[in-house]
Amino acid sequence: MRDDQLLRYSRHILLDEWGVEGQERVNASHALIIGAGGLGSPVALYLASAGVGRISLVDNDHVDVTNLQRQIAHTQARVGQAKVESLRAAMSAINPDVHISTHAMKADATLLHSLVPQADVILDCTDNFEIRHAINLACVTHGKPLVSGAALRLDGQLAVYDTQHTESPCYACVFPPTQNFEETRCATMGVLAPLVGVIGSLQATEALKILSGMGSSLRGQLMMFNAQHMEWQTLQTHRQAHCPVCSSLRR
Repeated sequence: MRDDQLLRYSRHILLDEWGVEGQERVNASHALIIGAGGLGSPVALYLASAGVGRISLVDNDHVDVTNLQRQIAHTQARVGQAKVESLRAAMSAINPDVHISTHAMKADATLLHSLVPQADVILDCTDNFEIRHAINLACVTHGKPLVSGAALRLDGQLAVYDTQHTESPCYACVFPPTQNFEETRCATMGVLAPLVGVIGSLQATEALKILSGMGSSLRGQLMMFNAQHMEWQTLQTHRQAHCPVCSSLRR
């Protein structure tokens, strides 16, 4: 690393669990962030500030004034701009060394199967059940770790799905695609602004642990957080023998 990089990342390098080697791994890594809104904002800002070498952003939405209550990467001046471009501007202002690619389009199967194999970690920051399953399928198919976050009203969820490990379930093991979920959005149900910051920050933490090689990931667990009562609950999750997505990986 250059001298200026050693200075920039010094507070991470000082961590015994991270060190120079961990920072070099992070600098050489590639993260794919799908969703540039409430969760994607803190995820992208923290990964950029930590020095993730390449970050790809996917979102087909534009900045709206109603986003500004919680989507902290966007500003009043960028209302109407594509969210991925607004987010890229915020990230570059923090760390110009990060190579950022943007895809202002829906995360469909074709795009996912093109981008997922190139990344070292995928972060699902979306709010759409169908897209979540498409992301999961691409991650299982290409053997990539998925860091999944969700936030609505006063409740948040966090999980890591990494089927490279035989005991780890995929997203479809925990939330089967055949299950009927009522599609709910922040636009109709509301969401507490700091909640997306809490969950997004934890997503970034899990991604950085994976990329740096520090500690163990959250795979096999589903963390749930209620902001109203400041309560955390962790559930153990398991790979399902008849999962329509990852059952073929069983040995």
